[in-house]
Amino acid sequence: MLPDIRSILYATDLSDNAVHAFRYAVLLAKKTGARIHILHVVEKLSNDAKITLQSYVLEERERERILYERVDKAREILTRRLREFWEQVEPENLMVKDQIASVDVCESFPVEEILRKAGELECDMIVMGTHEKGLMRTFLGSVAKSVLNSSRIPTFIVPLPAE
Repeated sequence: MLPDIRSILYATDLSDNAVHAFRYAVLLAKKTGARIHILHVVEKLSNDAKITLQSYVLEERERERILYERVDKAREILTRRLREFWEQVEPENLMVKDQIASVDVCESFPVEEILRKAGELECDMIVMGTHEKGLMRTFLGSVAKSVLNSSRIPTFIVPLPAE
């Protein structure tokens, strides 16, 4: 007997393919009744990037504003895309909107945060897309590959659509 899927973590990188992957998360939630937790991780700046920021943006408040804006901008994009998705979804799938349990945008290391969040929320599955094109299409993106290799729960990787 297959295990129940009660909770899905949908990890998005906000790429064009992310909407395609979200369709699969919605379909799975509709079929299983699972809750969907949505997560976008803004990658932490490298030490080199922080040093550059400190070197060229001298005022500390300005540096902090720039760092916070990265997360706020990602949150705005995610909110807009979710609104657009639900406006275009077929009426028979609108009920899945009520199964969205959480939407989280944070700054961290994507692989570690996706795995941590999946464990914290006791998710039964991770759904995410990969955005590689052309020759790289046969390979997974580095975040998707690392999550797939490290996850202890089923991880559904959605490739780019053919069109």
